[in-house]
Amino acid sequence: MRTYLECIPCFFKQAINTSKLAGASQKTQKEIVNELARLIPNFPFNSTPPEMARLLHKIIERKTKKSDPFREIKKKSNKLALGIYPEMKKRVRKSKDKLLTATEIAIAGNIIDYGVKSSLNIEKEIDKLFKQDFRKADKKIFDYEHFKKDIKKSKKILYIGDNTGEIVFDRILVEELSRLGKEVIFAVRSKPAINDALMEDAIDCGIDKTATVIRSGSDAPGTILKYCTKSFRKLFKSAELIISKGQGNYETLTESTRPIYFLFKAKCPIIAKHVGAKLGSTILKKM
Repeated sequence: MRTYLECIPCFFKQAINTSKLAGASQKTQKEIVNELARLIPNFPFNSTPPEMARLLHKIIERKTKKSDPFREIKKKSNKLALGIYPEMKKRVRKSKDKLLTATEIAIAGNIIDYGVKSSLNIEKEIDKLFKQDFRKADKKIFDYEHFKKDIKKSKKILYIGDNTGEIVFDRILVEELSRLGKEVIFAVRSKPAINDALMEDAIDCGIDKTATVIRSGSDAPGTILKYCTKSFRKLFKSAELIISKGQGNYETLTESTRPIYFLFKAKCPIIAKHVGAKLGSTILKKM
């Protein structure tokens, strides 16, 4: 997915918010914004938004000497999600269609974002999600039946993770896939990228108990294949089925011809328009 003019204000907002989180002074914040402003005129709009985010976070790291400004927020996000994990597992056990329920839960994790809400609010968000009738959802944006058939045919599944906290809910889908006899390889970022999950997060959240966890090589809030490791690219090309979580992975992988199902909540109007959905829609779509 290319970058649009409407993405530019988001880059500046991200620059200010992240530099504040890194403890930057007003002077340093302005220096970061100024550097970003100098990048914009030469940034190719056929590049994806996470590519600009990658450049931006390199500026912030250089200026603030902080490689992982979201570290504490990520820990809090994981802790909040793990507190809800038993209740979500109970939902799956009681469900008539366990795969559908586990898929709904995985998408619910994308609603959480990076743990700025209390656990009570998270539970409210999930309850709202479960009031939807996914079987009556628009098949153009929530294609569960084809998803179920493709999973049944696949032995090995590459699952590309997104945010911390969210990966606890991914764990529930990963565990269901494992129960169905599928081998799951779960990919995380190799270096800090906003609040995206790293290897330590996947282990803290227990995904390594069911799936093989690997680093993709990406240091961007998305999966930019040219920056990924050779081994990840080989796996990506050979995977029978790929599950991609979150908007960042959607932005960076939509041009791929691989068998990818994108699971996320359309929280950005540009992405919603790109996928052909309304803002706030729940997405389960193969590109």
